[in-house]
Amino acid sequence: MEYYESLGLEPHLTLDPADLQQRFYTRSRQWHPDRFSRASAEEQQKALDMTALLNDAFRTLRDPVTRAEYFLKQNHIELGKEAPPELLEDVFELNMALDELRGGDESARPQLAEARKRFGAMLEEIDADLAGLSLKYDQSLSEPILEGIRGALNRRRYVSNLIRSAEEVLNATILSGEESSN
Repeated sequence: MEYYESLGLEPHLTLDPADLQQRFYTRSRQWHPDRFSRASAEEQQKALDMTALLNDAFRTLRDPVTRAEYFLKQNHIELGKEAPPELLEDVFELNMALDELRGGDESARPQLAEARKRFGAMLEEIDADLAGLSLKYDQSLSEPILEGIRGALNRRRYVSNLIRSAEEVLNATILSGEESSN
């Protein structure tokens, strides 16, 4: 849990954002390379390494999703690569609508916009579940809860990709429509 250690934090899934930021600023000032300009080459390199570590740690730990992914990875729990079974029908329908709109069938646009909206709501629900599971884990340190977090992260990653795909196609078809009308 190198990122937690670098900021002097206990490894928890829930963190106080203000405390995290304060720790980052304090440690960043402590290890800022300018403070080591007259130090040995070894000390200068350590300051650079610590600064890089602190930046990576802060960037990772300030976001609840990347923090949870890091936490699981540090606990040797890998995220899945396959679509969660409960999303397979939605994925199929979305892919059909994407293909239709890419092919020029504008009648698919409302269906795609609705799917994007539905997946956005699903993403908010997953984030709320993730926050609840994170708090529950920190209170109990129960290993089975980490599997629930893993499942939430897998669903979240997949839903985020679906939203991104829908937005890319919607935006691309809007732009190509504007270009052809000019």
